Amino acid sequence: MATPGSVVVPVAVLVLLLCGAPWTHGRRSDVRVVTDENWRELLEGEWMIEFYAPWCPACQNLQPEWESFAEWGEDLEVHVAKVDVTEQPGLSGRFIITALPTIYHCKDGEFRRYQGPRTKKDFINFVSDKEWKSIEPVSSWFGPGSILMSSMSALFQLSMWIRTCHNYFVEDLGLPVWGSYTVFALATLLSGLLLGLCMIFVADCLCPSKRRRPQPYPSKKLLTESSQPLKKVEEEHEADEEDVSEEDAEHKEGTNKDFPQSAIRQRSVGPSWAADKS
Repeated sequence: MATPGSVVVPVAVLVLLLCGAPWTHGRRSDVRVVTDENWRELLEGEWMIEFYAPWCPACQNLQPEWESFAEWGEDLEVHVAKVDVTEQPGLSGRFIITALPTIYHCKDGEFRRYQGPRTKKDFINFVSDKEWKSIEPVSSWFGPGSILMSSMSALFQLSMWIRTCHNYFVEDLGLPVWGSYTVFALATLLSGLLLGLCMIFVADCLCPSKRRRPQPYPSKKLLTESSQPLKKVEEEHEADEEDVSEEDAEHKEGTNKDFPQSAIRQRSVGPSWAADKS
């Protein structure tokens, strides 16, 4: 038969374990998890965000310091968060994460990359002493909310989706690797053809070809107005020709009149000249 003392010890241990589980869980919850759905919360207030991967040794070494720093978040009035780049590839592209772990400081939508020592004390001093003011913020062109970074995020998500599909084709469906690549090549070809047809259709709608434009028929009024200058030109040309013909006729008549008179003068002058000579 068990003594009361032997029963009390296991019960006390069980109570301590049960009480310690919520405390441990509550301490871990101080670090917020940021995803593609709630990342816009970073644009308001002050944040410290860590980008990590579970397989990264440096990230694993940073986790205890980051958890301890998160306990001071309420006193410092700063939100401490983390992003798993393996689960959130869109955020990895939106912030252009090229090294792990990467830490960003955000204050009212202005993002600055933290490159100092990675201890709890250094994180606390960075926020409390406002050392982040000495760091140049990220340009608006490369901010996570810009069009460029949104496009980069979509590209990273697409690459992750392609990798997931490739693993599904090879591991689940049993297709060979070249068969998976063939499927993606055909899909790329078909999507390119469809995109080209859509672009041609849009271009024809916005800028129709001149050959296809209906040629408007000229109205009677336009025909009469356009024919009037031609008639005037023809009339003027005919009048000029008549003037020229009249001048030619008068010139001919003048020459004909002068010719007999000169002949008469020569004839009249001839005998008198002969008489004077004799």
